[in-house]
Amino acid sequence: MAEAGFYHALKVDDELCYGCTHCMNVCPTGAIRIRNGKASIRADWCVDCGECMRACPVDAIYVEQDDFDKIFRFKCRVALVPAVLIGQFQSKVTEAEIFSVMRELGFTHVFQTEHTAGLINRTMIEVSREAMQKPVISSFCPAIVRLIQIKFPSLLDQVLRVKPPIDASAVYFRKRLEDEGIDPADIGIFYVTPCAAKIAAVKSPVGEEKSPLDGVINMSFIYNKIYRMVKNRHNNSSISPGEMLPLLSPRSIKHSLTGGEVSGMEGRCLAIDEIHNVIEFLEKLENDEIEGVDFLELRACDQSCAGGVLVGGNRFLTVERLHKRAVRFEGVADIPGDIKAYSNFMSKNLGIGELKPRSMMALDEDMGEAMRKMQQVRHLMCFLPGIDCGACGAPNCQSLAEDIVRRESQLSACVFIQRMMEKHSKLSGEHALRIIEKIWGKNRLDKNCNKKGAENDSE
Repeated sequence: MAEAGFYHALKVDDELCYGCTHCMNVCPTGAIRIRNGKASIRADWCVDCGECMRACPVDAIYVEQDDFDKIFRFKCRVALVPAVLIGQFQSKVTEAEIFSVMRELGFTHVFQTEHTAGLINRTMIEVSREAMQKPVISSFCPAIVRLIQIKFPSLLDQVLRVKPPIDASAVYFRKRLEDEGIDPADIGIFYVTPCAAKIAAVKSPVGEEKSPLDGVINMSFIYNKIYRMVKNRHNNSSISPGEMLPLLSPRSIKHSLTGGEVSGMEGRCLAIDEIHNVIEFLEKLENDEIEGVDFLELRACDQSCAGGVLVGGNRFLTVERLHKRAVRFEGVADIPGDIKAYSNFMSKNLGIGELKPRSMMALDEDMGEAMRKMQQVRHLMCFLPGIDCGACGAPNCQSLAEDIVRRESQLSACVFIQRMMEKHSKLSGEHALRIIEKIWGKNRLDKNCNKKGAENDSE
């Protein structure tokens, strides 16, 4: 099931989308085209990084997520909470109070995602010592793992096949509950996610047949609920002490932030965040321009999980708060006692399966045919203007040329080629208009004072 196809959390609302190209221009894998005046996401190229969602000026790109009421299908309802949720609240709101409110929302248990980070770090060190190829690459960020599958398949063997905290903590806590005598069928574990990629990772996990989680909850949604309830408590002076979960070590608290993994790894380690920066670095690595690096921590979002598209708070303030929180817990062990008690079980369940390449961006599976098609692309580029205006519905001239070779578009989609064809009487103005309408929709060129930025725009 996991390898049959990628599930994607990012969707386009055709009612809101008006084909502005903002999303198409920022997509790091070139997965978006404009067709019939609407953005269209190629499922086999998308890595759910969320850059398109950030860029959309009318919120036409949204995240498809589980209904919150899904948690009530289970008698034992576990919220798996990452540290970045806590980091969105001011210091006057305690962790205990947040966890208490989550219980009021309907969860029977609350567990911190980074509780297993110390054990994961130790396992990563052990695996990386035995690695034949360096640098080894963290599997923490699902958007990056998918990016490597699609765009850099030659680097897949360097990805550490070690579960990230989201999966490891779900495996551990489920086992603990089962040992307490709870029927496995009654246990539902839900991750409070800061990003779309983790939703996709739960729905169609890479390297696993089935995710250890039962669902995901939009962090922005849960943050707003908690914030309102906490605010009401403070206004009514009815603050309860709440409950305190086992403390996280400073390193575990910072694990999901940029530099959180490299701080515990051996050798020369680099932490790179924001997906365009990652792509630039991986291109250098693939071309053998990088030497002497032992470990790479790669994250799709600026400031890592603190900058996820579903994080409502300011990412820089979130990072600052978590660093301050970490200082308060100096001396707490990286591997808690309860995790040590399950070390034998966890050691057998921290690995992930084979990571298979998904090089959907290749022009053809047959190498010879792919080379022939690439030559076709180069030939087409002789005719295309190289302006990369996006008026053809593709992000740039190179993408249009590749789409033509894939038989997904045609040379006349380029407005400049249209003018030349009209000049030489090879294309009528009426036919050119039909081509434009196919890409941008009918009546797109008509006067419209209500569109965004025009004189009658209501916003």
